[in-house]
Parts: sequence; structure tokens; C-alpha cells
Amino acid sequence: MTLDDALAALRAEIVPGRAEGQAEYHKQSREVLGVPNPAINDLTKAWRAALSVDERVALAQALWTTDIFEARLAAAKLLTQARIRPDDAAWSLIASWLPDFDSWAIADHACMAGQKRLVADPSRIDEVEAWTKSDHMWTRRAALVITLPWTKQNFPKPEEEAVRDRVLGWCEGYVEDGDWFIQKAIAWWVRDLSKHDPDRARAFLKAHGKRLKPFARKEAEKYVFPPKKKTPEA
Repeated sequence: MTLDDALAALRAEIVPGRAEGQAEYHKQSREVLGVPNPAINDLTKAWRAALSVDERVALAQALWTTDIFEARLAAAKLLTQARIRPDDAAWSLIASWLPDFDSWAIADHACMAGQKRLVADPSRIDEVEAWTKSDHMWTRRAALVITLPWTKQNFPKPEEEAVRDRVLGWCEGYVEDGDWFIQKAIAWWVRDLSKHDPDRARAFLKAHGKRLKPFARKEAEKYVFPPKKKTPEA
């Protein structure tokens, strides 16, 4: 499949009048076609089935380079698969996209693809840790979004617990960062962790919660320190 074929398939799914609303909602200055997410899912699922790993990586890179909103989402979805073997090229491509992140939708789709590759090879977390020192906010944020799978185990292995502690250390380093998206990412990580490891989440919040922005603290505490119900007056 060529890039032209893929773009033609995306354009065939355009919903008239959708592009303007999507561009405004996602705050996009790049071209937005107006293709619904389910249609992109269906297309990329078919492409994954039809293409080799090398072909998928090449098409993903070509789609990303167009800088079209839906094409970048499709590029990420092409690589969002648990089993890709070999996957070094896919991981390298996803990591190469980091400097281009400039909106949550594109960043999160790319990070979802990256999550699969990180779970497949957790040693890549050493590379991710370097992202936490970046001057680029979206790269720093990606370090938390891409490691979200480690919040979800009910019975973590020792090495999974070690990752939790490591990422919570990154969160600690971020708490003074007032950027809304960074604060939101900390809250997201701690909130999701609290569903499966409330003791760790509670300890983090007791130590650092007061330094978070109020909205982030409220979200992070949602499941470990739920708001007290008001008792009716007698």
C-alpha cells in the first residue's frame, strides 16, 4: 500500500462539516480532514493485517510526515499492536515522533502505540527516563503516559513494583511544574495506580499532594481520599 492509497482511503471516510469542529476542539492549525475515529480504527486494522512489519513502519512514517491530523492518528494506530516482531524499528519510529508532539490527541495515540512496545521490552524504560529531563513539555508528559500499563497490575511482580516506584519518582520531580498537561498527567498516573495499589498512591499523595495544583490533587485523590459525604442536619 502506498501513501497515496492510504490518504485516499482516509479521505473517502470524511464526514462533511466535521473538520471544522475537530480542528477547534483539538486546537489544530494543521490540516484536519474530518474522519471519525472508528473509521480510522477500521482502516488501520485492515492495513495491519495486510502489511508486513517493515511495510507498516514505512507507511506509518509516511503518514506521520504528511502532518495531517488523521494521518498522524493512523500512523500511531498502525503500530498499536501487542505483538510486533521484530519491533526495534517500530519503537525507534515512535520515539522519533516525540519532538513533533504538540496536542494531546496525537501524543496520546502515539503513546498508546509506545505502551505496547514498552511492555514488550521493559528495558526501554531507561530510554524513557531521559525524556523526563527534556525541555519539551510534551516529551516530559509522554514519560508518564507511556508507562501507564504499570499502574494496572493487581498483583505486581517485584520488577513491576520497581517500575511503579521509579515513575512515582518522576512524578515527584514534576510536582512543581505548573503546566496544566503535566499536572493532569501526574493526576492520571496516580489516580489509575490508586485503583490497584492504593497504599503507594496514598503514600505519594500524603508526601506530595499539597504541592499539586488543586484540580490535579482532587483527581489524583479520587479513589483513595474520596470526598466526605455531608451528613443531613437533624
